[in-house]
Amino acid sequence: MPLTATTAAPPVNRVGLDRTAMIAVVVCWLFVVFDGYDLIVYGNVIPSLQKEWGISAATAGTLGSLAFLGMMIGAVLAGRLSDVVGRKRAVIGCAIVLSVFTALCALATGPVMFGALRLIAGLGLGGLVPTSNALAAELIPAKWRAAVATMMMSGVPIGGSIAALIGIPVIPNWGWQPMFVFALVPLILLVPIAWKTLPDHTAAVTSTEVRPATGFSALLGTRCRSVSIMFALATMVTLLAWYGLGTWLPKLMQGEGTDLGSALTFALALNLGAVAGSFVTAWGGVRFGTIPTSIVAALLAGLALLTLLTGPPVALIYVIFVLAGVGTHGTQCLIIAAVASYYPDYLRGTALGWALGVGRIGAVAAPQIGGLLLAAGLGADSNFILFGVSALVAALLLTVIWRRFPSPT
Repeated sequence: MPLTATTAAPPVNRVGLDRTAMIAVVVCWLFVVFDGYDLIVYGNVIPSLQKEWGISAATAGTLGSLAFLGMMIGAVLAGRLSDVVGRKRAVIGCAIVLSVFTALCALATGPVMFGALRLIAGLGLGGLVPTSNALAAELIPAKWRAAVATMMMSGVPIGGSIAALIGIPVIPNWGWQPMFVFALVPLILLVPIAWKTLPDHTAAVTSTEVRPATGFSALLGTRCRSVSIMFALATMVTLLAWYGLGTWLPKLMQGEGTDLGSALTFALALNLGAVAGSFVTAWGGVRFGTIPTSIVAALLAGLALLTLLTGPPVALIYVIFVLAGVGTHGTQCLIIAAVASYYPDYLRGTALGWALGVGRIGAVAAPQIGGLLLAAGLGADSNFILFGVSALVAALLLTVIWRRFPSPT
């Protein structure tokens, strides 16, 4: 059975959402947009980095994996830290690390320096989503928590769409460096706003209550070990598909004979589909439940990507990538929503950090495996098979969760 939140002190009014809480949720969402920009920007500059530094597809994949490795570490640490020092400090700290070290990537003179900076930036990148979602979840009524958690994640593909839109005119005319300088915008604008508007709160129990087990000892204890592991595994394969596409799609489509501008429009289609998927799956999650809806979304993504093997016309390829965006990102949104609803306040940050942190193994592996497949001469189809099958495996894992563990939504 899901853990109950009866031992956690409610941080805000659970009946309604006041103006202060609404502003804080919007600020958290903007941080997720920033997170999404940084996630996708590397995929847009891979062709430029390969040309300038003469690196192979396998090396480019390794560079992409370094950021995801940092994300894996950052998600686990920041999620746990937010349960201890407070959501506000954790969110702002992650944003500062991400902004500063992403901007410094513009000064990189080679792949080693670039990779080191991306690794450090990944610590903040991985921490922003679980801390922002944990904070937002505590500011909204319980009945809307799953829907808002899902819509919060629309910021990721919106940020990715912004990266693609900016990259189309900027990269051909001014090179890849300005794409990373844009990361200073959140540091200058969002961090001061967040310091003033985000509430100071750490989920805790009152002194008159029996303090429950917290942290990883509770998360991986006998009561919820199985479902915690299943959430992490489902996240792992979902992120492999989503971030694999986000990293390699422009390069894959260039390999199929399109120019950079056209290749970036395919990436834009993927991210616009993911934006739409955030809202469609939010509705589906409320109407049919988060886990059942996530199963359908994962199946949609897997089948769409495998359809690419049939050599469809260009117009249909755009539709396929829209559907892939709806399905892959929508599945991940719903997993986050399910985790945010399943665990009580005092454990929510740790649970989100665990699922996203361990799940980042898929994100770490995706650029590397994709690059190795290309370096082996297996072509774009090998990547589409990898990402499509990963989505289908996610559907299978989520089906197990649905059948074995009661859904709180």
